Amino acid sequence: MTDSADGRVEPVVAAALGRAVLLGRALLTVATAAAGLAVADDHPYRLVVLITVLIVASAVQVAVLTRWPRVVSHPVAILAAEAALLVAVLALSRGGVPYFVHAAGSAALAGVLLGAAAWPLWAAQAAQGFAVCVTILRETAPDAAVAVYLIAAPVAGVLAGLTAALGARALARQMRLNLQRVAIAQRDAAALERARLARELHDSVAKTLRGMSLAAVALPGSVRRQPALAEQLAGAISEGAAAASLQARELLEGLRLDSPDEALDVTLDRLCGRFSARTGIDTSAHVHVADLPVPVRYELTRIAHEALTNIERHANAHRVTVTLALTRRGRAVTLTVRDDGDGFTLPGDLLTLQDLGHHGIVGMAERARTIGGSIEVVTRPGRGTSVHVSVPLAGSTT
Repeated sequence: MTDSADGRVEPVVAAALGRAVLLGRALLTVATAAAGLAVADDHPYRLVVLITVLIVASAVQVAVLTRWPRVVSHPVAILAAEAALLVAVLALSRGGVPYFVHAAGSAALAGVLLGAAAWPLWAAQAAQGFAVCVTILRETAPDAAVAVYLIAAPVAGVLAGLTAALGARALARQMRLNLQRVAIAQRDAAALERARLARELHDSVAKTLRGMSLAAVALPGSVRRQPALAEQLAGAISEGAAAASLQARELLEGLRLDSPDEALDVTLDRLCGRFSARTGIDTSAHVHVADLPVPVRYELTRIAHEALTNIERHANAHRVTVTLALTRRGRAVTLTVRDDGDGFTLPGDLLTLQDLGHHGIVGMAERARTIGGSIEVVTRPGRGTSVHVSVPLAGSTT
């Protein structure tokens, strides 16, 4: 989106503004002509012809700008047709109010198409308007108040053109800034997506592959001298390959869990629906948040998925509820996954769970920390488990 030094704007913007000017001018000019028709006492056919010409010409102009907006890149032809139409309006209205209204609209259209470079046209239209005013004053000799308003009409046309030029340029600048903001947001989203994928790969597949690489380096030297060790290393490589394949599959499934283009409630409903269909556990989602920043909604979706996976493996639950809501002041979002399963005795340090081979809660806590959040697990043997995740928000979300 660009605008030139003389105020001309990008063709698509100019075409849209031009259509608005043409429609407004047609409405006002036809209205004044119709008002004149209501009070005309001689030769009303001129005003009927004027109204017909205005309606047909405006319809053609708007249709052209709608179908071929790039035509505004050649304003000379458009303004030449405008000049001919203005002369026709002058002849049919005999210098009445419809003429001055139409002239102001023509000046505005020139301002949209040419910007400040339309000043010679504004000057010519003002000179024509003053000539019409002089003729009317000589023929009708109106009172002083009417004469003042009549002489001000050509000046109003110039002001209309200047206002349209400034407005078009301001709109083009605003649209350019909006496009820049959208481009920046898209780049930021892409950077966040790359960083998220890199972190996921580093935390899972990359570590496994690194271990496989070390085992593979040690394997050739152990084949002859330490066959037992070589056998262990080969087994480690095989197990590592299987683990890497599983981690890659889980990573891909996790990336597909959340689509930023999809409503958050739809995402969690689908997640709970698939879990319920696979396990037979009655599962429901209650989402009271319209949307969240992409990194936040992604990590919360992954946490919900991991919590459901833990329930499937360990809880023996019959009912699960997943709730996502804002705090009262909208400063944080909370995710709660609650089940009515067996529960367990929670150690004082969550890392103890990792030592026992239970990595799910530890992984959920790590994900919560990546988005500035915290996790709380409430459980007792025989009383079910509740996982609460709270994440502060930079601004309120409705």
